[in-house]
Order: sequence, then structure tokens, then C-alpha cells
Amino acid sequence: MSIRLLFFAAAREAAGRARDEVECEEGATLGALLTQMRTRYGADFAAVLGTARVWIDGDEPPAGDATELREGCEVAVLPPVSGG
Repeated sequence: MSIRLLFFAAAREAAGRARDEVECEEGATLGALLTQMRTRYGADFAAVLGTARVWIDGDEPPAGDATELREGCEVAVLPPVSGG
């Protein structure tokens, strides 16, 4: 199944892109996708992911990493934003 990825701020910089699309097996969980993303985008991205919020279709995943993904869903990685 196809999953759309959106990266913001530091996640975008670490991944080297603002968006991507990945293929996952039917019934894949968010946790499995995050593992795939760490491998695909590398250590800098994995570090950002450690402090980021991850949303599925605009909402926090109800079962955390155990949330099952659906065909065509959109996963957004939102790192914390600092300001002053």
C-alpha cells in the first residue's frame, strides 16, 4: 500500500525533502513505518524523529506506534519549533 509522507522544519532538512511516498505491506503499523523511515533517511533524521510528533491524516495516532496504517494515508513528521 502507498503512504504519503510530509516533513516539516528540521525533519525536512534531515530527510532532504519536504514530501515522499513509500510502499508498506497491508496491515503495517506506524512503528514499522518509522523504522523504515529511520533506515531510509539516516541518523540525522532518526535524531529528529526522536523529538518529533507524528500525525496520521492530521491527527495524533490513537494507538501510538501500534496504529495500523491504511492505503493512501498521510503521515506528517512535526519537530518541535523553537522561537523567541
